[in-house]
Amino acid sequence: MVSSPHEAMHQIFREDPGLFARALPRAGIPFPEPVAIEHLDTDLTEIRPLARRVDTLLRVDTAEEGSFLLVVEAQGKPDPDKWNSWTYYLAHLYAKYALPPILLVVCKEKATEAWAAEPIRVGLSVHTSMMVFPLVLGPGNVPAVTDPDQAAEDLPLAVFTALAHAKDPVLPAILDALAAAVVNADGEAGKRWAEFTEIGLGDTRARALWRHLMATYTPRFPGSGTLIEETLIEGETRGRAEGRAEGRAEDILRILDLRGVEVAEAERDRITDCGDLATLGTWFDRAVTATSAQELFADE
Repeated sequence: MVSSPHEAMHQIFREDPGLFARALPRAGIPFPEPVAIEHLDTDLTEIRPLARRVDTLLRVDTAEEGSFLLVVEAQGKPDPDKWNSWTYYLAHLYAKYALPPILLVVCKEKATEAWAAEPIRVGLSVHTSMMVFPLVLGPGNVPAVTDPDQAAEDLPLAVFTALAHAKDPVLPAILDALAAAVVNADGEAGKRWAEFTEIGLGDTRARALWRHLMATYTPRFPGSGTLIEETLIEGETRGRAEGRAEGRAEDILRILDLRGVEVAEAERDRITDCGDLATLGTWFDRAVTATSAQELFADE
């Protein structure tokens, strides 16, 4: 299992190797459909040189373009030293496997995403010996999945979306949709991706929001007998509805706190005293982009 947010960003491609082929087109990057994918050793160390290890390395076979190598690198911040490493990785892999290598960089911040997308030029001002053009997936080009049904159609992609947008204001809406999809998924699959998401988020506040959503979400299809369902569904009457209203009010306040929006005592009371789930749902959606708590009640 993954052990850190950095590991989660690239290891999700080990969990679901075909994910890149579904994520790239959503980012506007056309790519051939794979027919077979194989994990390869990530250690690129030679006998004498400095140890170098890529994050994730896959061999991908396609019907249109033949075979190629996919190097997946998770990048947390701009680091010029990476240009040397990435150039080395691609040259070494091309020499070792005689297959075209493709570099895919996955990021959580738009600034890092923009930096990583810059071509790497090797040579002199009068002559370029080599150019490297990384592919990049991040919050700037990966569309947010905020619809529970869409999240349920492709859980790994929805989880990757959440990780890519982990530092974006839209994250609470993504997590809300993902929580609904995870809770309603088959037991083992739902539990596996719920744990992956929790570890991958990293940030304490985002992780706290995810835990809260998982603790308060009610499955839409009772009767599956999962552990999550047994924990969540203990009443079918007004008591459960009141509990959901309380949980949704806490979600709204957590989102506002996560985004640094100040909430006055009267506004806090108005949110926590509301028992109408439809109204709370509207306020929840507005909390994702509101610059003040008063914007939640704009048309009331």
